[in-house]
Parts: sequence; C-alpha cells; structure tokens
Amino acid sequence: MDSEPSASWRARFAAQQPEWPDAEQVRSVTRWLAGAPPLVLAAECDRLRTRMAAVARGEAIILQGGDCAETFGRATTQAVRGKLRTLLQMAVVLTHATALPVVKVGRMAGQYAKPRSSPVERRDGRTLPSYRGDAVNGAEFTPQARTPDPWRMRRMYEASATTLNLVRALTTGGFADLRQVHAWNQGFVAGSAAGRRYERLADEIDRSLAFMQACGADLGELTSAEFFVGHEGLLLEYEAALTRAEADTGRSYATSGHLLWIGERTRDLDGAHVEYFSRVANPVAVKLGPTATPDTVLGLIDRLDPAREPGRLTLVVRAGADRVRDVLPTLVEKVTAEGAQVCWVSDPMHGNTFTAPSGHKTRRFDAILDEVRGFVEVHQELGTHPGGVHVELTGDDVTECIGGGNEVRAEDLPYRYETACDPRLNHTQSLDLAFLLAEMYREHGGPAHPRRASPGTSDGGSGTA
Repeated sequence: MDSEPSASWRARFAAQQPEWPDAEQVRSVTRWLAGAPPLVLAAECDRLRTRMAAVARGEAIILQGGDCAETFGRATTQAVRGKLRTLLQMAVVLTHATALPVVKVGRMAGQYAKPRSSPVERRDGRTLPSYRGDAVNGAEFTPQARTPDPWRMRRMYEASATTLNLVRALTTGGFADLRQVHAWNQGFVAGSAAGRRYERLADEIDRSLAFMQACGADLGELTSAEFFVGHEGLLLEYEAALTRAEADTGRSYATSGHLLWIGERTRDLDGAHVEYFSRVANPVAVKLGPTATPDTVLGLIDRLDPAREPGRLTLVVRAGADRVRDVLPTLVEKVTAEGAQVCWVSDPMHGNTFTAPSGHKTRRFDAILDEVRGFVEVHQELGTHPGGVHVELTGDDVTECIGGGNEVRAEDLPYRYETACDPRLNHTQSLDLAFLLAEMYREHGGPAHPRRASPGTSDGGSGTA
C-alpha cells in the first residue's frame, strides 16, 4: 500500500472541492493539520475493520447515524449526548431482535462538509457560492459568509476533537450502561403514541436483563459501549493532511475518522476520491444511488477492495423507496457472484427527499420505512445479509421529517426545522424506525446467513486493502 496516498490523488480530477480564494492559506492550514495529533488511531480503525468483517459475513449488523451536516455551533455536550443516546437506544432494540452484535458508528466528529448540486445559490437576483458546510463557509447568505475560508478546516479538526472526547468519555463513563439505556426505551414505549405496538419487545428485553441478573451474570461489563465515528471524506486537502503512515507496517490511515465514505457525487472510478481511498487502510464505504450499474459497482470493488477482504468495503444503497426493489437485486447478485464479501447497508434518507408546500425539504417517515423494508426483503429473497442502516438523525425533537408514531404534520415543519442541510429523523422517529426494523428482521426470520464466498476468497482479517 502506498505510504503517501496524499500524493497520487492530486493527479486526478477532484469533484465537489471548494474554490479556495487563497492557495497559500490552504497550504498554511494543511501544514498545521499535518502536524496535529491524529483524531483516531490506526488500531481503532483496524478494530472497526474486524467488526465490519463480521457484518459482511452475516455475524453482526451496523447502525450508523447522526446529523446531515454538523455545525460548529452545535458541537455541544447536549447535542452529542442526544445523538449518542438515540443511537444506543436503537442499538439495544436491534441487538435483542437480531441476536447479533450491533456495530455502532456515529455520523459525527467530521461531518462538516457537504457536496452540492450547484456551486452557486441564487436569491432575489443575487448569486453567491453555495453553502458547503461549516468546514468551508457560512450558511448566512452574504458575500463574506459564503466566501470559502480554508482556516475553517482547522476549526473542523478542533470541533471533531471536542466531539470525540465527549463520545469517549460518555461511552466509557456509565452513560452507555445497558440498564439505563433500556430504562430510556421503557420511557419511550410508555410515552409514544405507537408505544403499545412495541411493548412486547420492550418486555422481552426487560425479562432478558432480569434473567441475566438472576443467573449472577456480571452486568458491570455492560456499563460501556464500543462506538466509532465516520463522515463523508469529501475535502481531500483535509483528509490528506490528516493521513498518517504506521512506522511498523507502512500502512497509511485517514486519521480523521474510523469509517469514511465516498459520496454519490464523487465515486467516479477515475476520480481523486476513489484514488485517495484506495490507498488508505481504513474500512471505507461508497454511496450508491439508483443509477449505479453493476459494472460501476464491480469497478469500485476492484479499485477499493482488490483483495476481496471482508470488512474493507461497505456499499450504502440510497435508491429511494420506489426504486430499491428494482435496483438492488441485480447489484447484490452480481457482487455475490464475483465473490466479494462486502457490507450491504441501507441509506433510506437521500432517495426520499422532496420539497413541502412550505418550501422546506422533507422526507416522509413511511417512505423511509418502506425503503428499509424493501432492502431487507431483497436480501432475504437472495439469501444475503441485510447488513444495517445509515440514517440522518438527531436526539432533539425537531420537526423536519413528516410522519412517525408521534406524527409530525406538514404544517408542523416550520416549528423546529433546525437542520443545516437535509431533514433528519427526530429522537422519537429514530426509535420508531429501530422498533419497526426489529419487527422486519423477525418477520423475515432474522438476518439471512450470507452465501459462502467463492473458493480462494478471504474470509476475515483486518489487513491492508
């Protein structure tokens, strides 16, 4: 593996990069980042790769969630606690329903940059650069705020470090205690309009905990949780500056996060993003929209996972509720026939976005749920493993997506529409999704055991890509 992946991508076209006005400032901030401590360690990335190998083999599932776009102003203890609490609650439900470990990954500590469909935004006859996330520019529609500022990448690093410190403290300091998380879920079931539907599962979890305690099991081991973070690896100057080579192995790691992904708009096989991520040892993911073809997906596997190692590559499908049952089967069949053991994950958010009459971008909870259902159904029919979900959510009671057990109506959208970019599930909707996904797994007999890999295919390990 190339020990300097920051070099080779520069010879290729890098899509969705800001037009920085001052190249010397970019060099200054990337020099600072290159000398900063890594945000995550290579050993942590290798551990996640081992966990993702279990997902690929059908021995675990992954739950990933967090903000569409993090903002510097919301890198607070309250916000981090809310998202972490929501993900822990969801994970308990899914663990019990599937009888499998849940790999927990926050869409956190780095999700500060966003691709945009247009480089400019027009309002009232004025044209300014589009808001590309707090790592690039400000959301206010003024020339000063919208001018890309490379020193925001340093603020991104500092805000990510703050978030990671909070996550590590919370997940090891008692906040993740399974008994406490279950008590939160009991409160949700009691207070949710759809709670009666979830009572049976909550009662089963309660009895399981009581049984463990009666048997003298050491519940002290359940007071902490393993938790990883990830984001879209969009700003290549930032990612390259935080790339570190391990002296003993020569392998290079993107130390900005554990699991990074390539977006739908930047997955060009010959592009800079695929080139960069082909040369780091982290587990990586790729988003696949409804236009992704089998040839493209197989090409991505050849570039990003040439050794066909379980845990290296995750394919995140964002086809839309109306397309997933048509698009997904062919992709899964072709990849399975190729002998690649990838992790299949559903992103039920991005393919189901529309604009409400009020002008707010939103998503219908029923459509999100239907895409997840279609994803699970396809894998069950093919005998492959529906590896998990990747959702945009918050721990707050926002009104950004329509529907859910405690229904958010279209006319409610303006009340607490707080996202910096796309609409997120609120706390209650996120838990609704977890309980309903748990029901899906049970209805279909649990996650399917995947077909065995072709002879000669690697079936484990966390080595280099």
